[in-house]
Amino acid sequence: MKKGFLKSYGFVISMLVGIVAGCLVGAFWPGATSLEPLGTVFVNLMFCVVVPMVFFSISSAIANMKSARRAGKVMGVTVLTFLVTAAIAALLMYIVVRIFPIVTGNYEAVEGEVGETLGVADMVINFFTKPDFLELWSRKAVLPLIVAAILFGFGIQLSGGPETKTAQLLADITGCIMKTVKLITYYAPIGFFGFFAYLVATYGPELIGDYSRTLIVYYVLCFAYMFVFFPIYARFGGGKGAVGIMFRKLFRPAAVSFGTCSSVATIPTNMEVAEETGISQDVSDIVLPLGATMHMDGSAMSAIIKVAFLFGIFGQEFNTGRAILAIIVAVFSSVAMSGIPGGGGTGELVLCTIFFPDQLAIAYPIALALGNLVDPPATMVNSAGDYVVSYIVARYVDGKDWLQKQLSREDTKLPAGEKVLP
Repeated sequence: MKKGFLKSYGFVISMLVGIVAGCLVGAFWPGATSLEPLGTVFVNLMFCVVVPMVFFSISSAIANMKSARRAGKVMGVTVLTFLVTAAIAALLMYIVVRIFPIVTGNYEAVEGEVGETLGVADMVINFFTKPDFLELWSRKAVLPLIVAAILFGFGIQLSGGPETKTAQLLADITGCIMKTVKLITYYAPIGFFGFFAYLVATYGPELIGDYSRTLIVYYVLCFAYMFVFFPIYARFGGGKGAVGIMFRKLFRPAAVSFGTCSSVATIPTNMEVAEETGISQDVSDIVLPLGATMHMDGSAMSAIIKVAFLFGIFGQEFNTGRAILAIIVAVFSSVAMSGIPGGGGTGELVLCTIFFPDQLAIAYPIALALGNLVDPPATMVNSAGDYVVSYIVARYVDGKDWLQKQLSREDTKLPAGEKVLP
């Protein structure tokens, strides 16, 4: 049990210790600004590795697909549902941070240093493309790099996919890069120590209170989302009686995901409760594994709270126009990139490059730290939500009365594999 706990939370605990120690040092020692190089080393290492990681991991994932065919109606409904619920979660978080501001400190030293927001036309162009190939290999061009990686991956698919030597090379390079990232993360607690000591010494102890307030808002909202929106989704997908059944089964995947911080590790538990609920196996076999990599309501909420926090730090207004763009990016980064190795860090970098291109050295590690600290409840919402979403998919695949048929089958004690004809 102890080894399992340390394996799941060891990195988060060590990082939290580094952050707390850095905040304390920065609060009581004005000379802590001299510790900035400790954080800068970590940030520079991450910046250097994240660009090739994004390109090779995405292109490799697409190039090495066994088949480009979709699983028909189940796949389409599943992906659409993921997008809708992620958008709802992101919008909910935006409303909450507008009602309850999470940053109250006055950080005059950084106010106004963020570059001007691009116009709509320029933003669309820069969102997808760069005029020169070399510009793609920059930390300020992550989204165009993702587009290029997707196109390259599909180009390899059309040339033979996983059978090509290029696809095999990409997979090998991706594996090597991820091992490199793992080596860099061993230094992360020291890097965060130096970075937060510098931040607190420079911008004041108010930063500590703002971080604490942000975490409280996020944790509370995650549990509120589960107890308010999950029943709505279950009722819509399963009809009468679905909410009670969902709550009786929900605790197991919620506990496993919160305890392991892993959506993939929760798949077996989700499979068990889905079978017990009566969800068709062909539905659960697609929805739950796909959900472990694509259904990320918790991640969409965390993306919005990171942007809101950074806007507060940089003295910028989180207005409606920026909110719409942030929600779109939050949904994209949580759904489209969650199955990619290092996708979480990539999503945070995308957010920072869009909204804070001139302040990446400060914005990215702050977003990265918040992402790690909110990981347990985010994973809980993501993974437990996979089970709940299967109700909605079952409705469109097996009919809106699928649960009632299952309950009727149990009442008449039909064999588990026998189906009730409509």
